[in-house]
Amino acid sequence: MNRLGKFPPISFFLFVLIPMVSPGILSAQYNPGTPSAPAGVEAAQQSTAAPTPSAAQPKQLSSKSITLEGKNIWSDTGIALEPGQRAVIHAQGKLRYTDAKADNGPEGLTRNFKDLIRILPFNEAGRGAVIGRIGDADVAQPFLIGGEKEVVAPVSGKLAVGINQASSDTGDGSYSVTIEVFAPDKPFTAEVAKVVPFFPGIDNSLFAKIPRRISDKDGNPGDMVNFLILGDEEQMKKAFTMAGWVHVDADVKATILAGALASFSKESYLTMPMSILYLFGRPQDYGWAHAEPISVVASRNHLRIWKAPFTVNGQMLWVGAATHDIGFEKDQRNNSITHKIDPDIDLERDYVQKTLSSTGMVAEVTLFTPNNPLKEAKTATGGSFHSNGQVLVLKLAKGDKTSTASTH
Repeated sequence: MNRLGKFPPISFFLFVLIPMVSPGILSAQYNPGTPSAPAGVEAAQQSTAAPTPSAAQPKQLSSKSITLEGKNIWSDTGIALEPGQRAVIHAQGKLRYTDAKADNGPEGLTRNFKDLIRILPFNEAGRGAVIGRIGDADVAQPFLIGGEKEVVAPVSGKLAVGINQASSDTGDGSYSVTIEVFAPDKPFTAEVAKVVPFFPGIDNSLFAKIPRRISDKDGNPGDMVNFLILGDEEQMKKAFTMAGWVHVDADVKATILAGALASFSKESYLTMPMSILYLFGRPQDYGWAHAEPISVVASRNHLRIWKAPFTVNGQMLWVGAATHDIGFEKDQRNNSITHKIDPDIDLERDYVQKTLSSTGMVAEVTLFTPNNPLKEAKTATGGSFHSNGQVLVLKLAKGDKTSTASTH
């Protein structure tokens, strides 16, 4: 679990660090005209170029027009996309926010310093921009549509379009959005995660080599090992990145400084420090976080993952522990303040499955119940958690099967 010890709220770092930074440094770090996507993302968050006409146009399957009212965030288009189908989306119109100096179009307002205190569905774009998502609202990653976007569905899911604004925002005006859906214009290789009853090599003899819980530096047992991933390191990193998870820096001082100086994006907040915990006698190899900005200090989905010192049928194995921070509580070891986790840790295990499966990079999924399953325990800091004892196992697709939500 994420344990920060005594850790002041994010507002402390903003008010302490930002005044120390000269305007020249801030302007060098933040260019509001060109918000950037996380490194390695090759999905809907990255490309904004217009589609290149092709000689042979694929078959058009449907078309639809909808109106986005400024008072709403998301609207269901009623369009269900299948893997590989291509949606071409156009938007036009204007909104006006009461605190804005001018109208804005589908590209949204230029982002500014006030965006630090706004929680937007897609924080890398300006307020009022037209955005979209494909699939489950709880896990689907929003992407920027702006005035025009072409997107390829990675998995089956409903297409929703919306306005990039906070729940407290109301824009005066509306957008007119047209959507054309085309059949795949080339072979599509993204995987649809298949639920299987078992994996060869995932058995009790394997779990005899995997500790049931991770621990702190003093050996106090903590979070439950609740998921395994079969796949090489690059596959694993790409799957998490494309699912919207952000790599967390474990260096507290470096993370705080980077968070103050970096562009005002969701990733700056997600990389708030994650404490070092141990499995197989060593610290985690990777930490990943998934949350909205600002509220991340109190609430975020997060996990730690270790490369196992053995393989399964020649495949690299990653062993992880995932929990959901939902607030703060007293650390029973030293009376300091630490994060409180959702005691139903199976919910976070399922969240990992949903987010990674949404990328089209997961080939197979199963749940395994080892002998003497862990069903109830206390964390290293004294908090309690419970589980049905099942461990999630994800097998990543072989090769480059990552056409996930590609856009043009």
